[in-house]
Amino acid sequence: MNKSSNKFRHLVWPLVSLALLLLFNAIFTDNFFKIEVKKQDSAQAVQSTAVPDDLPGAAGTAAAQAAAEEVEAAKQTVKESAGQQAVPEKKDDKGVSIFGYYLYGTPIDILNQGSKVMVLAIGMTLVIATGGIDISVGAVMAIAGAIAALLISMLDAGNCIGAGMGPAWYWIIPVAAALVLSTLAGFWNGMLVAGFGIQPMVATLVLMVAGRGVAQLITDGQIITFDNPGLVFLCNGHALFLPFSVWIVVAMYVIAGLLTRKTAFGLFIESVGNNERASRYAGIEARRIKWLTYVICGFCAGVAGLLAASNIKCADSNNAGLYLELDAILATVIGGTSMAGGRFFLSGSLVGAILIQTLTTTMYMKNVSPAIVQVPKAMVVIIVCLLQSPVFRAKVLSVFASKAAKGGVQ
Repeated sequence: MNKSSNKFRHLVWPLVSLALLLLFNAIFTDNFFKIEVKKQDSAQAVQSTAVPDDLPGAAGTAAAQAAAEEVEAAKQTVKESAGQQAVPEKKDDKGVSIFGYYLYGTPIDILNQGSKVMVLAIGMTLVIATGGIDISVGAVMAIAGAIAALLISMLDAGNCIGAGMGPAWYWIIPVAAALVLSTLAGFWNGMLVAGFGIQPMVATLVLMVAGRGVAQLITDGQIITFDNPGLVFLCNGHALFLPFSVWIVVAMYVIAGLLTRKTAFGLFIESVGNNERASRYAGIEARRIKWLTYVICGFCAGVAGLLAASNIKCADSNNAGLYLELDAILATVIGGTSMAGGRFFLSGSLVGAILIQTLTTTMYMKNVSPAIVQVPKAMVVIIVCLLQSPVFRAKVLSVFASKAAKGGVQ
């Protein structure tokens, strides 16, 4: 029982803070949580019971090429059936639409928008556990989004191999290219840190500075927009009641958990983080382990970059992933992983990421200026970290104990 309680003790204060923030949102927010019955291809952009003037799903079907009277009739049918019953299923050539229930509201928005930070936090946790750090993940996100948007635009124009697969499937090519390129970026960071022994902060600072320049070169300094249904579905589609991005986070968390807790890889990471020299003497390939964690972190940054580009349907190399590396580091620290390396907690990092995204969403909902939103965020993070510190709690308790002792003497 004691071992079980100690295992999750680091989650107590982050969970308490998260619960208080969600309670605050529930009290002061309209439509905090709702269930809507819609057809995904005709109501994917619906965020409330009101139906928008245009139908993005119908625009991509063959029916969109019919007469204007038929389009208006379809609109009226959707409006009359909204909130009452599902729209009758029609043939759709996109190949990625989902028919059925989906959830929306502030908690769902927090999970959807926070998926990028959660994915980054998974990779960052492994890197920090080895005693390193990666401050280039935001730039790697920009690179991944840039290459994906560029390739999807070339495929749409028929100027790239694979265009014959059709828009329902050729999005796989830019997604694979973005993940490969981001993994190579992680390989580069690992080579500098583990291969050449450069300090992690300095080694990853190189790509942090140059990465956005590389992304700007890929897009030629332009914002490339796209409307491919497969790529847009990554962060705007729904599956099994929830946004598809949430299931991507779940899949990556399960894979990372199995890799680190069901194999010796997690033990090797903690060993290298605790004492790299001793781990080498014990026969562990410390450099290889550190190198691999940076590769995984780069892959996670690529996934986050695809989610960011899918969310806004474009590649904004100048702003994509900006300062998200700091949120990922804070989420890892809030989750209980020490910056000095050693034992790590993937579940705690996810809780920390949700806490940071909840705080960010709360600030924006209360019309706090983006210029100063970092100030209250930093204050909350400091409070949560202090509450998690055994030294801080011991000093506070000692102050109260001394006051109680003085009162008893009097």
